[in-house]
Amino acid sequence: MSRAPARNGTTVPRRPGDEDEICPVCKSSRYLNPNMRFLVNPECYHKMCESCVDRIFSQGPAPCPVAGCARTLRKQRFRKQTFDDINIEREVDIRRRVAQACNRRRSEFESLLAFNNYLEEVETITSNLCNNVDVAETEAMLASHAAQNAAAISRNAALSKRESAAVAADQNARREAARLGREAARREEEDEKREREQDRRDLVEAIGNSRGDADVAARVQLKKSTARRTAAEKAARLAATAAGGGGGDLFSSHNGSAPPAAASVLPEHIIKGLKPVTEPEPERPYDPFGGLVPLARQPPQYHVLRDAYEHPWLDRARSDPVILAGGYDLREYYARAMVEAFAGLGCFVGMEKVEAAGSEKAVAAAVGTAGAAEAAGGGE
Repeated sequence: MSRAPARNGTTVPRRPGDEDEICPVCKSSRYLNPNMRFLVNPECYHKMCESCVDRIFSQGPAPCPVAGCARTLRKQRFRKQTFDDINIEREVDIRRRVAQACNRRRSEFESLLAFNNYLEEVETITSNLCNNVDVAETEAMLASHAAQNAAAISRNAALSKRESAAVAADQNARREAARLGREAARREEEDEKREREQDRRDLVEAIGNSRGDADVAARVQLKKSTARRTAAEKAARLAATAAGGGGGDLFSSHNGSAPPAAASVLPEHIIKGLKPVTEPEPERPYDPFGGLVPLARQPPQYHVLRDAYEHPWLDRARSDPVILAGGYDLREYYARAMVEAFAGLGCFVGMEKVEAAGSEKAVAAAVGTAGAAEAAGGGE
């Protein structure tokens, strides 16, 4: 252990962490300046005091003043160190950055094995970045993954934000319910104290008015106690009813399953085991016939409809304003007349009679067989 010289010539042991209390740039110590604040930059994680940060980086980006580090730093990225160990600080930042880019969920994979393989791959990326192993390749893989799955990453991030907001709202609701419960208990205790004091005064007054009759005073006291107990039970039932029927699950709109993510990946970085994506069909317009084509819309099978037919009555109807004034179209008359004329061409009466006769014979044979079987069973 290093030792620091003392005034009397002896040496005193240096406490662990004393070297962290000295700025590597200006050599100022927290021992001489207790209000000194240290800041770190996630680019290189070199610690320096706030005065050095203001002095060096106020004019714009500048290289790190620590010897051996040539990275360019910016003032707005300096922040206060959260953990005492700078390695833990760096690992937490790396894990946060990797988690933002690799936020796939269990519901997006076909099996648990595929999801565990994905988690292992994410942990491998994190370990390489934390231990400085193949940093360039790992950074390129992470950037490729973020670019190829941007839509799924943003969707999962929005879902996580909604879940966090729901959890925060639930916690706030629970705290508010607890506060209201404490206030109700405090008010109930104060009411009980006032009631006991009032009962005591009423008891003394009843004893005085009844000229020492203790039975009358006891009946008055029992009546008031029963009424108070009945009111308390009624209030408890109302509170239980309100607690059982109100509210709902804050996560009812989040059933834990995320929408299937886009599986467009490139050969550079492939996520195995993702569920196939099926795009929902576009909503079709309302059809009152349920997909069936009405007879009026079907093409004719036995005739060809013309635009005009030669007939004296039709010639007069085409020029008669009384018929045409209401918007009547003679083509509707043409279509109806042709359908009525050719309506029976698809019906063959002889074949229908033969089929009907065959079905009647089959029914009769079945009935006879059933009667014979029933008779045979009865004979036994």
